[in-house]
Amino acid sequence: MSEDHTPADFEADGDEGNANIDRLLAEIQSLKEQVLRYAADAENTKRRAEREMNDARAYAITKFARDLLGAADIFDRALAAAPTEVDGPMKNFIVGVEMTAKELQGAFDRNGLKRIEPAKGEKFDPHKHQAMMEQPGEDVPPGGVIQVMQPGYELLGRLVRPAMVVVAAKGASAAPAANPYADADADGEGGGDAGGGSVDTRA
Repeated sequence: MSEDHTPADFEADGDEGNANIDRLLAEIQSLKEQVLRYAADAENTKRRAEREMNDARAYAITKFARDLLGAADIFDRALAAAPTEVDGPMKNFIVGVEMTAKELQGAFDRNGLKRIEPAKGEKFDPHKHQAMMEQPGEDVPPGGVIQVMQPGYELLGRLVRPAMVVVAAKGASAAPAANPYADADADGEGGGDAGGGSVDTRA
């Protein structure tokens, strides 16, 4: 004899089935979120490992690069002091020094060691340049580079040595101090107005 089901029984079964479906959908959504978190963590771990490996490789050759910079500086000084009008063996010698210096710089470039040598008038960058002195710059705006005393270098984006530069002075305060007694006229008035008044040096 089969059991008789009332409409209320079917309605109860339907509610229970819907609850099971909702629970399964919630579990699926939770699993999806877990998978996405694990994938993001794995990607972050991979990127961090690559960054640390690159940093370790850069740091490993930084000391060696610094040691080679001394040789590059010697080549620069030698070429700067070399005479321009020469002939014979001396000319061949200078050409050889130039080629050696060029090859050394090429080796630097191939290994990520880039030369920092700002052009005249380029804005001073405290992250890459070191100001050795300030001078009035007639054709260079204040804060611009007047001269490079020693080029700098960066290795794979990391500063190894800043470029030592001369910077155009900002404002009149950095200009050389004037002699208050120079060019004084017969009345004893000579350049004293800027200092708050003239000084009478007459006996």
